Amino acid sequence: MQTLLIADDNRQITSILEEYAKKEGFLPSVALDGQQALELFHKLQPDLVLLDVMMPKIDGFEVCREIRKTSNIPVIMITARGEDFEKIMGLDIGADDYIVKPFSPAEVMARVRAVMRRISNADGQKQQAVFVFDNLSVNLEQYAVTIGGQDVSLTKKETELLWTLATNPGKVFSRDNLLNSLWGYDYYGDSRTVDSHIKRLRAKLDAFAHENWEIKTIWGVGYKFEGKS
Repeated sequence: MQTLLIADDNRQITSILEEYAKKEGFLPSVALDGQQALELFHKLQPDLVLLDVMMPKIDGFEVCREIRKTSNIPVIMITARGEDFEKIMGLDIGADDYIVKPFSPAEVMARVRAVMRRISNADGQKQQAVFVFDNLSVNLEQYAVTIGGQDVSLTKKETELLWTLATNPGKVFSRDNLLNSLWGYDYYGDSRTVDSHIKRLRAKLDAFAHENWEIKTIWGVGYKFEGKS
């Protein structure tokens, strides 16, 4: 049975989500503040975390950052403030999705199912989890990227984006292709999310020498990985 950690200081919300999670076949656990969320995460090693942004003791952003130091399990952020969108999907904390209050429990469970499907598809890819081109190495299983033997610090989503492009050299992916592949059809964002991730990814890659390959923009269409050797 898959385990689900629900972290929110609103007991009414956690009770409802806990009930729905059980109906979906999950084994849920509840944390009412950020410190408890981290303690339960390390103790239980859940399959997915539903994580509220505004929590006592430690906020959801910091909890997510701490989780990402040791794990790539899916994290869905819950927020009541629209302006948190840029932070949540702003590439630095590594969340897989977000949902805005007020929401229906059925919608939350639909997001959970969508994320778990994407993880299942990614697990299939991990049968051949290492890609090497010239001085670039991408290990999807370990979420480790190196250029010329030097570690490149990428977020989970940036690594998945690089993997998708690099393992399909020459293939042009539209923004919608990438959005659907990496965020899922249930994702409520738009193509600007892809552009933001590409911009950050390029900035990190460009700190290292890579004359023989690049992520190229195909204007009006999307992006592709292009090798020159």
